[in-house]
Amino acid sequence: MLTDSHCHLDRIDLTPYNGDLNAALDAARERGIRQFLCIGVSLDNREAVVDIARQHPDVHASVGVHPCDVESGTATVEQLVEWGSAPEVIGLGETGLDYHYAEQTKELQQESFALHLKAGARAGLPIIVHTREAREDTLDLIREHGDPASAGVLHCFTETWEMASAAMDMGYYISLSGIVTFKSAEALREVAKKVPLDRLLVETDSPYLAPVPYRGKSNEPQYVREVAEFVADLRGIPLEALAEHTTDNFHRLFPKAQGHV
Repeated sequence: MLTDSHCHLDRIDLTPYNGDLNAALDAARERGIRQFLCIGVSLDNREAVVDIARQHPDVHASVGVHPCDVESGTATVEQLVEWGSAPEVIGLGETGLDYHYAEQTKELQQESFALHLKAGARAGLPIIVHTREAREDTLDLIREHGDPASAGVLHCFTETWEMASAAMDMGYYISLSGIVTFKSAEALREVAKKVPLDRLLVETDSPYLAPVPYRGKSNEPQYVREVAEFVADLRGIPLEALAEHTTDNFHRLFPKAQGHV
């Protein structure tokens, strides 16, 4: 039983499935993926991801504003807490900092991230963090505004072991995507070997970042199996063991997921 802990089901290419999302999910279910977390990235797609989760019992949702979407509108603490009370919503985000694509909105990103962290603390919901080229600021904001009781996950992790270690010290989990399979990701593979099994998640981030051998193609939830197989092989453990650990971790990190399925 695998879990795709981070996917954008409202954005995946459904052309191979004649526009049928459930057919795409069935393709994943047939490969042993039993749960999916559909991620909110903006005020505009909040209702769409919650509606997808409402229609599919094995799909959960998060709500939040991605750092690259902050110019389109940010959410207040009160709004995030209210939206997070929906039974389908198990986490807040993705939020965080991206200085690679959107450094010009640095201050607005930091403000939005702090609001998500405060909302997570108030609502008791874990935070789904996007971080790129913003290591120190990401960690500093978590320290300043986060609550260990609502610690979350650094998703699609591509940073250093030092950052992973510092985040885990604050209760965060580390999630690996298809990037770990890329030829250029040697440093990330070293990190992937070190993360304790009880702090590890796997994801697709579909429709982005399809793993080898599908790199360059549109990603989809069923390919989380390729990510998991690669990481299991990298660590020298059976796929079944990695699947069990990462799914247990998902439920421990997102306790509302157990009630929704």
